[in-house]
Amino acid sequence: MTVELAVAMAMFVGLVAYAVFGGADFGSGFYDLTAGGAGRGAELRTEIDHSIGPVWEANHVWLIYVLVTWWTAFPTAFAAAMSTLILPLLFALLGIVLRGAGFAFRKYSPTLSQARVYGALFAGSSLIAPFFLGTVAGAIASGRVPADGGGDRWSSWLNPTSLLAGVITVACCAFLAGTFLTADATRAGHDALASRLRRRTLLVGAATGVLVLGALPPIMRDAPTLAEGLTGRAAPLIVISIAGGSVALVLLLRHRSNAARVSAVVAVASVIVGWGAAQYPWLLVDEVTITEAAGAPATLRALLLVAALAGVIVIPPLVYLFRLTQTEAWSRD
Repeated sequence: MTVELAVAMAMFVGLVAYAVFGGADFGSGFYDLTAGGAGRGAELRTEIDHSIGPVWEANHVWLIYVLVTWWTAFPTAFAAAMSTLILPLLFALLGIVLRGAGFAFRKYSPTLSQARVYGALFAGSSLIAPFFLGTVAGAIASGRVPADGGGDRWSSWLNPTSLLAGVITVACCAFLAGTFLTADATRAGHDALASRLRRRTLLVGAATGVLVLGALPPIMRDAPTLAEGLTGRAAPLIVISIAGGSVALVLLLRHRSNAARVSAVVAVASVIVGWGAAQYPWLLVDEVTITEAAGAPATLRALLLVAALAGVIVIPPLVYLFRLTQTEAWSRD
């Protein structure tokens, strides 16, 4: 394995982690937005606050890791993407910032009307951020980011592949969040809430599956290089994703929400890995390969060392944090 491929794989691991853990946090905004009025939705919103409160900022470490690694290891490709896709990236950043503000300020609002405003800000931004991040992925995967960074700043992400990728990203986040919230509510003994969440997650999961399958034909026409990869080397991963999603739905139906979380994670992670496999060896599809975009070998070797150190320093505390929030004592707090 070449050093540039090793760095690209290390960066992609961070991307998958952000898609899964950050995605589950983003998806909670869908359930918050559709929870109902102050009285009807209070229990669900309290469960959301309790579930994501300890981890919602911690998950952004993966996004920072991906961006810094991309910038340092593949600087010309990073510059090209930032230039062409500056608008959706700014919209995604705005969503992340407003989401944080809404989540924090809602807790300390002196009046119900202010809490509603901040709650709507949190929920709406939770959908905006993953949508625009998805359009960025779709623009790169469909070959609309030229190596010189001179791509059109509107049509590069306002196209079938990008828009479908954005909607699919939001749907996958909502499905992940639903399975996680259902498991949390079940563990806390909130049976009625868990039952409501289970029904809604089943609907979201079924809709997500239909959306993913329905999006394949237009993506095949709009992004031929990606389509070739999806029907070739990435096909087994797509099958695994479909199987994982189906198993998650069955497990939810059988009230096995903890196991459903694992299957849902497999389903979403397989989609992300399948996208990467379909796009390989391109970093910017049809423009620049991973090898062509790589920076200096000394820099790449240093990045691998940094990634290894980060894994040793950062991952154990994150694992401990996640395990702590899944304990019975935490659920009763």
